[in-house]
Amino acid sequence: MADPLIVKICGIKTYDLLETTISAGADMVGFMHFQRSPRHVSIEDLAGLISAARGRIESCVVLVNPDNSCVAEVAALGPDWIQLHGPETPHRVEAIRAEAGVEIIKALPIGTAEDVANVAQFTEVADRILLDAKPPKGADRPGGLGDSFDWTLLEALDPSVPFMLSGGLTPDNVAGAIRAVKPFGVDVSSGVEIAPGVKNAKLIEAFIRNARAAE
Repeated sequence: MADPLIVKICGIKTYDLLETTISAGADMVGFMHFQRSPRHVSIEDLAGLISAARGRIESCVVLVNPDNSCVAEVAALGPDWIQLHGPETPHRVEAIRAEAGVEIIKALPIGTAEDVANVAQFTEVADRILLDAKPPKGADRPGGLGDSFDWTLLEALDPSVPFMLSGGLTPDNVAGAIRAVKPFGVDVSSGVEIAPGVKNAKLIEAFIRNARAAE
């Protein structure tokens, strides 16, 4: 029997949508702490949202190339996970994990066979690997852009490496993605929005329902 699929809804900013995410049966909720994102949540708001989530759903704070003081500030709030979504090196990921004392998800952008080969160096330093679409050149942020990548590239990935899938997932394509790619988890942000940073409760519910149906 395979482990149940992990469903993560990322980029939540409000208590109402946190409640929707929990009641719809997600396993993880992601909060963005990155100024350039339309989903950015301040440290003050993060503290309240993480508290509201605690014991009910796993919380994850998404950081992009954070400095040590940012890592310490976020770790002090007690999230279950920190997700690193920038150009962090394996050495930096390992250092942040040691310093934060929080489990680490490392997001890795996939656009080429070389990117897939690059995954191996992160499997020991992060607790989970998240594969996302590589942003186009010149993009002002590393994710949440609503693009998917060529999933056939993952045929070259070591089958013993478990990963979560992100990038361009929507309520309409998530079931097909799960069947095609067989990730142990899926992560959605822009695919359940009606405008950048504006989540929709019905889309969140549909995404979770369709993901569960594909298990």
